[in-house]
Amino acid sequence: MSFLLTRWSREQDQPIPRSNAARFKALSGPGLVLYAFSISFAAIDWVMSIDPSWISTIYGLILLIGEVLSAMCFAVVVERILVNYKPMSEWLRPNFVHDHGNWMLTFLMLWAYFSFSQLLIIWAGNLPDEITWYFRRFHGGWPIPGIILIFFHFVVPFALLLSRPFKRDVRKLVWLAVWLMIMRWVDLLWIIEPNFSPRVTVTWADIILPVALGGIWMWLYFRNLNSMPLLSVNDADAREVLEPAHG
Repeated sequence: MSFLLTRWSREQDQPIPRSNAARFKALSGPGLVLYAFSISFAAIDWVMSIDPSWISTIYGLILLIGEVLSAMCFAVVVERILVNYKPMSEWLRPNFVHDHGNWMLTFLMLWAYFSFSQLLIIWAGNLPDEITWYFRRFHGGWPIPGIILIFFHFVVPFALLLSRPFKRDVRKLVWLAVWLMIMRWVDLLWIIEPNFSPRVTVTWADIILPVALGGIWMWLYFRNLNSMPLLSVNDADAREVLEPAHG
């Protein structure tokens, strides 16, 4: 999907561009559904299976929403980097940034809702084969990361994202985006690590592996970003952006 979207985007940089809007929609719509299923299966096979005696029907959605939130935060970070350069400095408007802030707020609320729903259902059921997952995370110092997630992954970001001026300023929003990406790492640590360590433990692998895997992805991303113009000047949709620059 990434290959096709990149290829079709490159076609719009030609002197006689081809309109690929219909193809973008035809691939991206079903692609989002496929992405949701694939991430859900990956979450079950790679993470939930670490504790084979425990299951949760909403588990895949929690990790899925966390990934989408990270993606929106990463988009804001990239916007902040590129806003100092043309044509992004002329194209990126406050209402665009405001929309991305609203998306961050939406996925933040969904993450909190799904996480709380899982806790509430398991707490109400109080079944021995279900409470073991939370029992590990309520002992041995693991409640500390949980409390950090409640306040700094939801309460504080939620309060900040309610501010309209804050969401319209990419120079302010980027700091929250970076912070939420760090909190996503804390959340994954809290989800995975208690299965192996009864007490709070952070190893070198917990830091090096995300940096290494993320570094490979970042290299591919910026290599791809550098290979094409930031704005397709031959695209009909770019006319609205270019007209103000030409008076």
